[in-house]
Amino acid sequence: MTTDGTHHHPGLPDVPIHSVDLSEAEAFFRQHAAENPHAPDPEVRFSEALVEFGRRGTFSHTSEELEFGAQVAWRNANRCIGRLYWRSLIVRDRRTVRSADGVAAECVEHLRVATNGGRIRPVLTLFAPDQPGRPAPRLRNTQLIRYAGYQGMDTVVGDPAQTEFTRWVEGLGWSGKGTDFDVLPLAIETLEDGVRLFDIPGDAVLEVPLVHPELPWFADLDLKWHAVPAISSMPLRIGGITYPTAPFNGWYMGTEIGSRNLVDTDRYDRMTQVGRLLGLDVDNERSLWRDRVLVEINRAVLHSFDAAGVKIADHHHESEMFMRFVGKEERAGRVPHAEWSWVVPPLSSTTSPVYHRYYDDSTELPGFLPSTGWTPPVNEDVPAECPHHART
Repeated sequence: MTTDGTHHHPGLPDVPIHSVDLSEAEAFFRQHAAENPHAPDPEVRFSEALVEFGRRGTFSHTSEELEFGAQVAWRNANRCIGRLYWRSLIVRDRRTVRSADGVAAECVEHLRVATNGGRIRPVLTLFAPDQPGRPAPRLRNTQLIRYAGYQGMDTVVGDPAQTEFTRWVEGLGWSGKGTDFDVLPLAIETLEDGVRLFDIPGDAVLEVPLVHPELPWFADLDLKWHAVPAISSMPLRIGGITYPTAPFNGWYMGTEIGSRNLVDTDRYDRMTQVGRLLGLDVDNERSLWRDRVLVEINRAVLHSFDAAGVKIADHHHESEMFMRFVGKEERAGRVPHAEWSWVVPPLSSTTSPVYHRYYDDSTELPGFLPSTGWTPPVNEDVPAECPHHART
């Protein structure tokens, strides 16, 4: 029983993005009761939801339902290698916060709670869903923390993946320092105020300067990365209702920074520079210079985070933990869904146990809905990115 149009996602069930699906709600109440002995009777709970829906055209989940739903959404996140820890997700229910100022303040507090002095905690902050005739606040950012990208004539200063977004917020009045690591503002859109920009206070953004345990010159590259990967553009679908603004984070796996962010050609693209500084023959692919560069950059990332006391995972340990998750899911009678190309580490893949099997890559609900990434707004309409590890 979908009350409005349905959006189709490849590999997902037909998911109504801004509508209420009562059949989905009924199935969720049953799942909640089956996995939680103290949950309300699902028949009673569904009857309550029906009454509320008849009166308001929607219904509200309890905070307990939201906590369970968000944790299961992490458990179902088939692109995330870190799901062994799904029950540890801290869920912050902020459905009453609807102003741009309030949403910005809660996003900053999310970062502080998650950072935890470097002992990173998985956190999800959930804002209101759309109401009949009243769209909920939206975050335009793909992540709470992103570095600006400034497009020059031939080069980009900063993160090339963020050049369009940077240009857009500059058009709204924001101005960065023009460095490689300027933290972008939060762009929050509400029905009342349109888009407003909010700078993130420096004390809410923990960053780690990158140094190498044996190569002093590595520090001269002036590389660093932030500690909390907080995805903010994936709607969360729980029990028949979509929560379009639900930023969430886990902690980084080293290869996300050392094998992707810093070396991808459409990101910081430092592979060749580091190869030359290592004295490698970067013109001879058979020298395997790229492989050697990746190892040294990843060593620098792990060493730097450890030295700073900031939590980070390595791909060998996390692969073992993922296989433990797979085993627990199978013993619980559930199918461990995973998308192979996302859970297999981008470094030393064949040495990981994750590499040597295939997985059911279908997606279940509750779950995080795919994001198409940031696109510029059109005609001022409000448009509708693993809680643990996301490609960043």
